Amino acid sequence: MKVAVFGLGYVGTVTAAGLAAVGHDVVGVDVDPVKVATVTVGDSPVVEPGLVELVRAGVESGRLSATTSAADALDRADVSLLCVGTPSGAQGQTDLRYLDGVLAEIAAALPQVSPPESGHHAVVVRSTVPPGTGETRVAPVFAKAPAGWSIGTAMCPEFLREGCAVADFFAPPFVVLGTADQQTGAALERLFAFLTNRPRPVGLHHTGIPTAEALKYACNAFHATKVSFANELARIFRGYGVDSREVMEVFCADTKLNIAPSYLRPGFAYGGSCLPKDLRSLQHLARTLGVDAPLLAGTAQTNELVVRDVVERVIDSGAHRVALLGLSFKSDTDDLRESPSVELAERLIGKGFEVRIYDRIVNPERLSGANLRHVQERLPHLNALLAADPAEALEGAEVVLVADAALTITTAVVAANPPYLIDLHGGLGTAVESLTGYTGVGW
Repeated sequence: MKVAVFGLGYVGTVTAAGLAAVGHDVVGVDVDPVKVATVTVGDSPVVEPGLVELVRAGVESGRLSATTSAADALDRADVSLLCVGTPSGAQGQTDLRYLDGVLAEIAAALPQVSPPESGHHAVVVRSTVPPGTGETRVAPVFAKAPAGWSIGTAMCPEFLREGCAVADFFAPPFVVLGTADQQTGAALERLFAFLTNRPRPVGLHHTGIPTAEALKYACNAFHATKVSFANELARIFRGYGVDSREVMEVFCADTKLNIAPSYLRPGFAYGGSCLPKDLRSLQHLARTLGVDAPLLAGTAQTNELVVRDVVERVIDSGAHRVALLGLSFKSDTDDLRESPSVELAERLIGKGFEVRIYDRIVNPERLSGANLRHVQERLPHLNALLAADPAEALEGAEVVLVADAALTITTAVVAANPPYLIDLHGGLGTAVESLTGYTGVGW
């Protein structure tokens, strides 16, 4: 099939490279010429394990290309996958301006190009959008198809975790096809046949568009709730001298009632491009209907308390020089959007602490788009704060905050043996945990 992927961020780049790898002809579209140029030369505009190799293979095979022109991508295309950002607005509502922009681009371009051989084109949203978006915002744009075209719309949410997104693309928990249009549903079954036509097929779920839209919110809200649930218990148990990691290890052994161990471990606050904004969006949807949602509000409140607790403990230490090891919201990515480590650094700097930061992935020169804008707003002098290696960041540090469990980092921490260390990760290993200055964020 020929596929046009709109948006070359984390979801779009992984989706485009993954579909090319299984034999589809894919054209990535982005308004940012830097991202387009990066893909064109076989590189990835975002940092994600295994993605550079996947992009390079797709470009070299001729099955993956990139452009800033919607018309070039849509000529004879069977499917459009919309993977643009849907950030939070001022009141927590989902900002759909980028989605609206892409819809307008597609609608304007279709009459200028040739339809696919089947005559049918599927416009499929992959971005997280509120229930009802497809019916009220997407479908009306294509209510009157151009001559020679048949247009169907759908919602096909992605379930990619940053840090292992490539692996997740080829082994998702399930595939959800939200559409009422039979031709569009058949096209999507063909698009994802590489997941369903194999010895251990991935489960396929046909739903209505609103159900598929709501499902992503349900998943992300639950993941966000699990993180805060574990951290709330950790704050309580710490006062009784209980290691909450041991408590949660036993808790997670119950996969019949407690569902699954994913995210259920004490650690630092949740963050990133999905959980915070989707939780805010759900709260906004509840307020719009006049429905109370105390658990959602409490989840965000609990997350804030995790960050505040660490800041207060650093203040109480009486220290002045702080080393922060790990800045992105999750190890093995360069995503700084709503990273709790960025928030932590900003607060400590604002309170007069001297903060040195080391992150083995983040390179300010490679950041782009919303990722770059976020760090420019929160840590405009990031270059001056970054250390070249862990040892440089640790030199003279009175308090060490560790959010990354990479061997190079834990080895440097053990060698430095800092007077006070707060483990923001929860899995730094016995060598670090045996240090006299060690303490956990919630234990």
